[in-house]
Amino acid sequence: MGGCGGPIQLGRIPGAIRDRALPGPSPSANLVGTIELGGQATKNCRVCRWFFFVISMKNGSHHSLQSVLQSLGLVFGDIGTSPIYTFTVIFLLTSPTEANIMGILSLIIWTLIIIVTGEYAWLAMSLSRKGEGGTIVLKEILTSLLRSGRQKAIVSMIAFVGISLLIGDGVITPAISILSAVEGALLIPGFEKTPVDVLVVAAALIAIMLFSVQRKGTGNVAGAFGPIMLLWFSSLTAFGLFSLLQAPQVLLAVNPWYAVRFFADHGFAGLLVLSQVILCATGGEALYADMGHLGRKPILQAWGVVFGALVINYMGQAAFLIRHPDTKNILFGMVSGYAPLLYIPFLVLSIFATVIASQAMISGMFSIVYQGIMTNIMPLFKVHYTSTEIRSQIYIGTVNWFLLGAVLFVMVLFKQSEHLAAAYGLAVNCDMVLTGVLMAWIFYLRNRRLQLFCAAGIIVVVLFFLWANIHKIPHGGFWSIIIAALPFAVILVYTRGQRRLYLHMRPMDREPFVQEYILRRSEMTPIPGTALFFARGIEKVPPYLVNTMFENGIIYEDNIAVSIVRRDDPFGIAWFYREEVAPGLKVFEIQTGYMEIPDIDRILREANIHARAIFYGVEDIATRSPAWKIFAIIKRLTPSFVQFYRMPPHLLHGVVTRVEM
Repeated sequence: MGGCGGPIQLGRIPGAIRDRALPGPSPSANLVGTIELGGQATKNCRVCRWFFFVISMKNGSHHSLQSVLQSLGLVFGDIGTSPIYTFTVIFLLTSPTEANIMGILSLIIWTLIIIVTGEYAWLAMSLSRKGEGGTIVLKEILTSLLRSGRQKAIVSMIAFVGISLLIGDGVITPAISILSAVEGALLIPGFEKTPVDVLVVAAALIAIMLFSVQRKGTGNVAGAFGPIMLLWFSSLTAFGLFSLLQAPQVLLAVNPWYAVRFFADHGFAGLLVLSQVILCATGGEALYADMGHLGRKPILQAWGVVFGALVINYMGQAAFLIRHPDTKNILFGMVSGYAPLLYIPFLVLSIFATVIASQAMISGMFSIVYQGIMTNIMPLFKVHYTSTEIRSQIYIGTVNWFLLGAVLFVMVLFKQSEHLAAAYGLAVNCDMVLTGVLMAWIFYLRNRRLQLFCAAGIIVVVLFFLWANIHKIPHGGFWSIIIAALPFAVILVYTRGQRRLYLHMRPMDREPFVQEYILRRSEMTPIPGTALFFARGIEKVPPYLVNTMFENGIIYEDNIAVSIVRRDDPFGIAWFYREEVAPGLKVFEIQTGYMEIPDIDRILREANIHARAIFYGVEDIATRSPAWKIFAIIKRLTPSFVQFYRMPPHLLHGVVTRVEM
């Protein structure tokens, strides 16, 4: 039976206990306990220590190597595999003259500097909440600075679009990465005439295997991601450096004048090329989105390594193309040309790298959707925890199979990576613009003029890229918009439906409820034991609770209204008794960061609350509106609140309330 006791001794909670803590409850509250769940599995790699010796010495921390190595596998997979296809698809649009090669190489270098380093590594990563980043974090920061409800609504809409575009981009990323790597088999002697459909089937099988193992979790193999990506970036650097030495004049492309002259010489045709140059920066948003997993400093240190490897490899590809202008698949052609005996091992390594990049994308999609669930903008999809030790490792089946279906669809539709590149980049480019707008708005409100000026300049640059990418819409780019439109429609219908549903629920005010409760309790013998009622609070008592107690006469000795409150902080969990409203009627509040995955059942046990029954509300929505019918279907197909938090099924009692919408 629950009671308002003093602080209790907490047991061991699965997951790392961190030093960060949520702001405490109000002084009147009786604090029961606080924990923080989360953490990432970490593995050390002795073979790789030498590579990061200077980095770890600069930081002075034994864990620097560990975190930097992790970030290579978890953050830089997408942008790290872009050299496989970027140069190749660009030179499908223009002739490989030395002037063109130098101009395009300059464009790539400065795109990495301005967008990835400037927008994400510097500006975006300076904005965080307890070290956490991403579109939802920008939304939370900005809405906390605004007072106007209209402005908050605009910010929310921008965030909804940004999240949806990331999901749309997340579909194309594994498709183009895996396809481009598999196409490298065409350079193996004897495989030159492999049919396109065979390559598509091979890529599809790899994707199916990758998505099929998601439910089992990636904790056991995640430790290998960093070392494999380190080997990948080392290979890119080695081959790029060797090729660079054959034509060292490509070093001059660091001068932005070559990029300017390229546009001056090509005019509108230069815009078509620019639409493919953006491919070198796809995945750059992962620096900011994954900041909370590993921390800002390790990601920035790793970006220094990755940036050097990418630039050297792109220079090497440019040098190789100057010497061999007839080459079609430039990266694989460079490797097979200079080291034919190493080509097959390099091809296998490239497939591993693209699988790791796809895995990072899938995990990122799970995190984005979970953030959406916890911030009440997405339905309560069923969440599985794939690790008993790492609470941040989750699996969302609905998202997983939606992504797999979409990935297979675009693979079959486009068949070749060069065709897929015609559609790739539009969604992520739109997201870059929205991220820039949110950042600039925050810098303006905080009066950070230097950052505001730089953000405005970057917005102009990414808008220029977006203008160039508009032509992709009729050539397949509309598919990324269609894919992004699906989660956007779900978000829009769900958020508006929840708001409309709340307005139609007709809750009972606190004072008449308490008076009626005291009267009914005095007229009957309460049921022995403790009953839990999930509600936002009792200032406005939900109809199901009123019906349960007053219509059905179900009043226990102890009746506890459990309220789960999302805090503005990304991490931390606190729980306490808010108040004792009347004899046998209490309010127990659980405050959770919006990135947390709380174990409600365990929290209740830690708080010494042992329920005989758990009541929750179920809405039976009646409507003639097509939009609200869709909302009703979403509510029926997604798990209930108590199922989402995995409460003991033998204690659950759903109380149906009919709602006319």
